[in-house]
Formats: sequence, C-alpha cells, structure tokens
Amino acid sequence: MVEMLADGAGTERRKGARHIWFLNSAFDKIGMDIAVRRVADRPAQQGFAYVVTPNVDHLVRLETDTVLARLYAQAWLTVCDSRVLELLCRASGEKIEVTPGSDLTEHLFENEIAADDAVNVVGGSRDVVDAVRERYGLTNLCWHEPPMGLRDKPEAIAECAAFVAANPARFTFLCIGSPQQELVAEACLDRGDCTGLGLCVGASLDFLGGKADRAPKWMQQARLEWLHRLVQEPKRMWRRYLVDGPKVFLLWRRWQRTQNDLREFEALLESPEKQRERALHERIRSLEGQLAELGRNQAVE
Repeated sequence: MVEMLADGAGTERRKGARHIWFLNSAFDKIGMDIAVRRVADRPAQQGFAYVVTPNVDHLVRLETDTVLARLYAQAWLTVCDSRVLELLCRASGEKIEVTPGSDLTEHLFENEIAADDAVNVVGGSRDVVDAVRERYGLTNLCWHEPPMGLRDKPEAIAECAAFVAANPARFTFLCIGSPQQELVAEACLDRGDCTGLGLCVGASLDFLGGKADRAPKWMQQARLEWLHRLVQEPKRMWRRYLVDGPKVFLLWRRWQRTQNDLREFEALLESPEKQRERALHERIRSLEGQLAELGRNQAVE
C-alpha cells in the first residue's frame, strides 16, 4: 500500500483499512462530513499539505501519466469527486463515498472561512475572483494568475509556489486544472516554507463566482452532472465526456479481472495442500539454518 506524506513532512495515513485502492488511486475511506472536519480542523500555520479530488478523467489519465501518479502519491487527503466512480466501486463490492470538490469548496466558503481570513487563489479569472470576494465579503483574499501552458513552464510553477510562501493563508485554492494544480502543490511542498492547506479543485470557483452553473441536484444525484457540463460547454467538454471518459469502463473491467485473479491466487495459497507445503519448506529452512550454525561452531572449535 502506498505510504503518504503528511502535513508537508514525515509520513502519515494512506495505509491499512482507512483507505481503499480502486482502479488507479487510493481513496480516503471518509464521507463529506469527515472530509470537511479534517480540512477545517487543520491549523493554518501548519506546514503545507494538499487535497486532491480524483474523477473519471483523472483515473483514466493515471493509466499512462506517471507524473500525475507521483503527484497523487504525495496528497494529504484524497476524496472521490465522481458519482460514476462511486457507482463502479459499489458494483465491485467496495464502497467509496463522494466528496465533490465543488461541494467541499462551497462548504468552506459558506461555513468555515471568515471575512478577514487569509485566503489564496491560484488560477481562475479576475472576474470570478472578484465575484467570490464580493459574495463572501472577503477582505484578505490574494490572487495569482499563472500563464497558460503551466505544465511545461517550471519557472511559472515556481512563481506560484513563491506566491503561496509569500502569502501565508489557511486555504489556498488551486484552480488551474490537472495536473497543473498538483504540480504547484508539489512545488509548495518542495520549498518547505509554505503553510496551510492547498485544495486542487479545478473549476470550483467558477460556480461560486457565477461563471458556470452547477447541475441541478436531481442531475447530480442521478450521476448526470457530466451531461449538464457537456450541454453547457460542448466544444470544450465533448472529448472528455464522449471519448476519454468512457475508457473508465475498460479500465474497470481490467481491474475486476485482476482482482478476481488475485482472489483465486489467495485461495490457492490458503488451500490445505499449500499450507502443508509451506510448513515443510519452513521446516527445511529451519534445519538448514541449524546445520549451518553447527558447522560454524565446529569450525571455531
């Protein structure tokens, strides 16, 4: 099981029963309420850590994108952003609870962030940031606008991390898409002097700032939020939802076959014949060790 970094230094969680590995990612086995509490309770002055919110698109890209896999492996908290993934996991006999990044972001602004709290935003547009600032009466919101093509501009990534270090804040909302936002989060970790919690939440601020509309609740519950976004932005979203997204079902089928093979192998290892064979091998190794020790003692004498 992958071992995760905690709070920017040392290791923590991501092992044992508190997490589930599904398809290409490890997920914290928590629901929205616990995720919100963990995020809200983390001290603002603590060393930088970050939250990732994998969805179908991310898990499909994780098949081949080793950079994204490295970035996810360093996350302090990983919550599921997709009700489609939740359904596939349930069909596999497992359980992942959904904590959409947009819902988490909205809850923090509505219930946890005070008007005078220091808040950072990296990415997004000026009109969205201004709208969010006005909507919540924020007096200490700092915004950094990185250039396009951030993934291939290490100097610009470093500038984003320098901005976070220069503006200590309880929360830093990284809204520049994946894997750019996770690359910035990693750069903040690498600096060692950033504090607070980074939230890799993509377009979540667009909904709060009025640039885009969330799907109605009934569509969200029916796992059709993707369709709502496709209808809203067909030119930008058609490939994600109609070409790349469906690949998750092939990924899921391969994962199921692998899981079945593992279960069959485990059952074979637990068979009485294999247990007797292992016991015999262990006895032989023990006798070999005793004979070797006896030979060493005789040589000394």
